[in-house]
Amino acid sequence: MKRIFIFIFFISILLQQGNAQVNGQDGKLLAPTPPMGWMSWNFFADKINEKDLMEMADAMLSSGMAKAGYNYIFIDDGWQGGRDNKNNMIADPQKFPSGIKALSKYMHDRGLKLGIYSDAAQLTCAGYTASLGFEEQDAKTFASWDIDYLKYDYCHAHEDSNTAKIRYKAMADALRKTGRDIIFGICEWGERQPWKWAAQTGGQLWRTTHDVRDKWKKRPTESWGLGILDILDTNAGLNEYAGPGHWNDADMLIAGLYGKKGPSGDGGGTGCTDVEYQSQFSLWAMMNSPLYATNDLRSMNEATKHILLNEEIIALNQDPLGKQAERKINNDSINVFVKPLANGDVAVAVLNRSEKPQSITINFSTLGLTEKYAIRDLWLHQKSASGNKWKGVVAPHETKVFRLIKQSK
Repeated sequence: MKRIFIFIFFISILLQQGNAQVNGQDGKLLAPTPPMGWMSWNFFADKINEKDLMEMADAMLSSGMAKAGYNYIFIDDGWQGGRDNKNNMIADPQKFPSGIKALSKYMHDRGLKLGIYSDAAQLTCAGYTASLGFEEQDAKTFASWDIDYLKYDYCHAHEDSNTAKIRYKAMADALRKTGRDIIFGICEWGERQPWKWAAQTGGQLWRTTHDVRDKWKKRPTESWGLGILDILDTNAGLNEYAGPGHWNDADMLIAGLYGKKGPSGDGGGTGCTDVEYQSQFSLWAMMNSPLYATNDLRSMNEATKHILLNEEIIALNQDPLGKQAERKINNDSINVFVKPLANGDVAVAVLNRSEKPQSITINFSTLGLTEKYAIRDLWLHQKSASGNKWKGVVAPHETKVFRLIKQSK
């Protein structure tokens, strides 16, 4: 009996610790829906500055993206200027002459939020100053700058899982101690299965794979560089680990990059079609991945706006129930995803993975959906059918997305 009591007590303490880390100040749930915004890495790499980031913020507002739900500007690697004589992290004075706090104020004054980047080692992926050994000091600095989000990378760190857990927990604890709600994004690329431990360590989201490249899938001749399908096939099986306050992060959106040279163009990233970009957006929304645009918001074409500003697709991603879609059909040609929604509706996505158009009939009963539905096409923004099945043609690499609305008897 005594052993059973001790075991139950120990488990309860672990659960309390996990909940304390996931929640912010006053028990507030951090990231109740997946974060949305724009991230600097794919477009600028480490050549970032305050002027460009302010322009991106202005474009986020003028383009309608902020109204659609994108409210973060995420500064990725390359902002750092080292440490001062008290070992406080400082921004590069050439890139950020006004300082990060002023940049944060610029965002907040416009109803936006600011994210920043560091690494659980002495140097970041691009070789800049990182946070190992300075977790509490850097967390206090970020809080003093009114930062809202920290992406924490894992370059130059020990590969074993225990070290990763220790280092990520150290920063998570430091962030909570600041008294400011700062969302914590764990970025160790899925190598140590963070979906099994990152929430208890203090993360609100965690990357599940290495970086996305601007391509549909990795080619047989390529040894590295993940495309949309490669990431999908890892992230799709992790639905049980996602929910409000803890999300599987499938990495950045690549819509509108069109093969731009730079990080997303490395490893065979020669660009995608708009159909493929639209598929990524659809699938990432269905899987409740955070939605981080990375294109130039100042000069978006209409096709890119059509993708990124689809509020009906965004609503699936931001649905308060927080259920990541389950892949119900999975073969070389067709994938079908099902996502329950808070109001009782159901979202269904149909992906054609093949190189040829596919004539497809989906009987919803085979997906466990036995009602009769009004079927709304979320890309055409219109009712497409009603009943208990959908039949149509899906183009190569296209993803159709439907909202099924139960019809009253």
